[in-house]
Amino acid sequence: MLSGKLNMLRLSPRPGCRAGATLLALVLAGCTVGPNYKKPSAAIPNGYKEAGWQIAQPADAVDRGAWWSIYRDPVLDGLERQIDISNQNLKASEASFREAEAIVTAARAQYFPTVTGSGSGTRSRTPGGGAGGGKGSISNSFSLDAGASWTPDLWGRIRRTVEGDVANAQASAGDLASARLSAQGSLASDYMQLRIADELQRLLQASVRAYTESLRITQNQYSGGTADQSAVSQAQAQLDSTQAQLIAVGVTRAQLEHAIAVLVGKPPAQFSIAPSTAMLAIPFIPPELPGAILQRRPDIAAAERRMAAANAQIGVAEAAFFPDVTLSADAGTMAAMIQRLFSAASRTWSFGGSAVQTLFDGGANRAAVAQARAAFDATVADYRQSVLTALQQVEDELAALRILADQAKAEEAAVAAAREAERVINNQYRAGTVAYTSVIVAETTALGDAETAVNIRQSRLVASVALIQALGGGWDTSQLPGRDRIESDQPLDFNPLPPADAWPKL
Repeated sequence: MLSGKLNMLRLSPRPGCRAGATLLALVLAGCTVGPNYKKPSAAIPNGYKEAGWQIAQPADAVDRGAWWSIYRDPVLDGLERQIDISNQNLKASEASFREAEAIVTAARAQYFPTVTGSGSGTRSRTPGGGAGGGKGSISNSFSLDAGASWTPDLWGRIRRTVEGDVANAQASAGDLASARLSAQGSLASDYMQLRIADELQRLLQASVRAYTESLRITQNQYSGGTADQSAVSQAQAQLDSTQAQLIAVGVTRAQLEHAIAVLVGKPPAQFSIAPSTAMLAIPFIPPELPGAILQRRPDIAAAERRMAAANAQIGVAEAAFFPDVTLSADAGTMAAMIQRLFSAASRTWSFGGSAVQTLFDGGANRAAVAQARAAFDATVADYRQSVLTALQQVEDELAALRILADQAKAEEAAVAAAREAERVINNQYRAGTVAYTSVIVAETTALGDAETAVNIRQSRLVASVALIQALGGGWDTSQLPGRDRIESDQPLDFNPLPPADAWPKL
């Protein structure tokens, strides 16, 4: 329709018409109102305060895809790979992204004309006239009609809408990556605690065996008259208390196993993890410069894309100040007989245009623009807060790893001293130089220190997972889909994982 108008103008030899055609073409090319997006700045320090304690090591030791492979545990690797397949929260986030893609497609459809078609056929009788009630007449009517209407995007309202919807879809992709990283981190953290529960069970089982032997010796001494009943009762109480601790660890392990089952999308009744005697090592995690967190954290990337979407909405609101122009055209045919429906004499057509401009709205448009600008300011604040929160999380985990490393060294020394004291006092008791109470105190102290050391290992492993998660795991902004990808129909693969044999050599 539009090209037909321009062709009519081009065929006219008059200079005024040629000038009009040029002007019309320029007008229809349109402009885009509203501010162009410029990424606001965020407060980024030159380095992490808590990172100075670490020895420099190459950052390429961490696999940017399967980041959990740094723990060198094939069971953990197999579990993590099930998250993309079966985790229901992740499936919900993926569906939200597909919904955002569909919104972009719907917005882009406004660029094009709307074309409609219709057809009808009627047979009707009109009553006869006159006093005698003459015969009426019967008539037929057939028609075919096609129409098109188009609202050209003169002021960029549609362009800004698509721009905002694309940014929202990218933010949804960031949310999906955040959901994936959260699920991966939760699974890794639960798995670390489960393996620590295995370690604690082994420690308590060894203690139960040792205390059972101590009770047997004490009972024999009581039978031989070299120990009193109180020593037997103390040995029995110590054994029973340790067995109760062992049972409680079993409850904790079962709950962690259930949590992991849900994370991998399986009913707890159909899922189990066999105990392991392997001890997970505390990995070294090289933090990059703070500025890299803007590229590594999917939640920050999503917040930045929401700023772009909010900025585009300012242009959408400002476009309401300008008139809406609609061009329309219809063509068809109408006849009383079907055989004449396609004859030249039966053809009909029309074309034209209309413009609508709001003359008074009581300040509604200005309020809409003010609302859009305020919404953009809110997203800027949210983005900057996301950056600060991310920096805090990294600093927290770096501090935790530093302090826990020092605590682990001190606790190792305490365990060694307690074990030596336990050995000496047991020998003294067997020699008859100390009461059994001293043995109970020494063994309880040694077991308590050993449990504390295990709990510190758990805290260090969990903190290492939290640090990797705070640094963005294996994600970076290159995995955020571009506009061309969002506007296409290709499936999205956010985080392809390398095979297990591609683990980094640490």
